[in-house]
Amino acid sequence: MGREVVRLALDAGLDVTALSRRPPSGTSMAHHDGARYFQADVTTGAGLAQALQAADVVIDCLEGQFGKARKNFADGGARLLAAATGAGVRKAVLLSIINCDKSNAAFYVSKAEKERVYARSALETVVVRSTQFHSLVAAVFQTGAKVRLIPVFKGARFQTISPSDVASVLLAEALAEPSAVRHRTRTIGGQDIRTMRELAEIWRTAAGRAGRIVQVPLPGAMGKFLRSGLNLVPSERTGTDTFESWLAKRQDSL
Repeated sequence: MGREVVRLALDAGLDVTALSRRPPSGTSMAHHDGARYFQADVTTGAGLAQALQAADVVIDCLEGQFGKARKNFADGGARLLAAATGAGVRKAVLLSIINCDKSNAAFYVSKAEKERVYARSALETVVVRSTQFHSLVAAVFQTGAKVRLIPVFKGARFQTISPSDVASVLLAEALAEPSAVRHRTRTIGGQDIRTMRELAEIWRTAAGRAGRIVQVPLPGAMGKFLRSGLNLVPSERTGTDTFESWLAKRQDSL
């Protein structure tokens, strides 16, 4: 997601700085000519002050999915915001997940904790809550297809969205005029709501793969979250890239 934001911001003629614990080399496909890259670490604060010098807006696409990174996810957000405040940044935009505060799955809990950090910030903040990316379900199908079994979770529907569409919203919120509401939340989702089986059939056809679609139960907090439809937002259909059109542009997901 960070790479998508950098690409769109450069295309818009903006002055872009990207910070990461492991900045891409100049020969990497993740490197965009025209952006300045800084090595910085929100878990310690190292490099943040230098990276944020002269920045007007921060777009936070950082992730912390497992272990120590997830445990320190909210604290890392607090360090980033503190450094941004010290650098004179006027606004911070955070990428988050739809209804993350309504699940006790550890990853979602960490997202909700970070949202609360943003709500307490001295800066103007916008939290953009997105439904799941097209790439998430495609990765599940691709992994299963290696053994000719394409798994779909029982009772699950998805409103998947393209990363580039999400990046467009993040950038638009970053560039918007100051708001009278100090801390806002915006929720976005894809154009279509489909069962996971329907998505699997679309993926299998696009990929030209032979594989049996197998329905499997998804236990625990994540299964409950999906079966209850908390991953859907029918009233907020955003963007133009459907699952089919995204697959047509992403042969590596097949």
